[in-house]
Amino acid sequence: MDLKHVAIIMDGNGRWAKQHHKIRTFGHLHGTEKVREIAIAANDDGIQVLTLYAFSTENWKRPAKEVEYLMGLPAVFFDRYLKELMDKNIKIESIGNMAEIPPNTREVLLNAIKQTQQNTGMILCFAMNYGSRNEIVNAAKQYHQAVIQNKIREDINEAEFESFLMTNHYPPVDLCIRTSGEQRLSNFLLWQIAYAELVFTPTTWPDFSASELHEIFVNVSQRERRFGGL
Repeated sequence: MDLKHVAIIMDGNGRWAKQHHKIRTFGHLHGTEKVREIAIAANDDGIQVLTLYAFSTENWKRPAKEVEYLMGLPAVFFDRYLKELMDKNIKIESIGNMAEIPPNTREVLLNAIKQTQQNTGMILCFAMNYGSRNEIVNAAKQYHQAVIQNKIREDINEAEFESFLMTNHYPPVDLCIRTSGEQRLSNFLLWQIAYAELVFTPTTWPDFSASELHEIFVNVSQRERRFGGL
């Protein structure tokens, strides 16, 4: 199986911090640093798109100080690693509701997107303030408006509906990985992973390594995908 689009639910920063007798923000910082290693490894393995679940629409329910800290991490990440990602020809993109993100965080993301927009290597997509159900509802609203405006026929098919999703220019997700042992999707890319292979690893995100990622790629590549056929 040729893996083109890999999605990762980066879970376990808090558990990792607790194991090391540190506060949760310490785990989030180490988790942010891990993004660099995994992104470069995925790029080296020929992945076309790597989508990372950075902040969900439900994460706003966390304590205000933790949310504030999380919103400051993109600045830390790109300040440290944007040049290296540029050298690797990696292109930064983002999905999610950018309008609700604090202005400083949004500016950092948009700057990284702008600086890498001419790159032609792997797309590193951050799902930021993203929720899949919200994405699908918004896609349905856009489709409805297009029908009203006679821009599209009413009898729509799946491929046409996908054109209204935030990931419309990406290949379907081939593999979704969740770290830290939880076995659920948490409102992440529900449409896009309809036929994706799923891997749940007990390894916390800060401990997840390039070697484990590559091992997963090798194992998953040996699976046979039938898409409902024989």
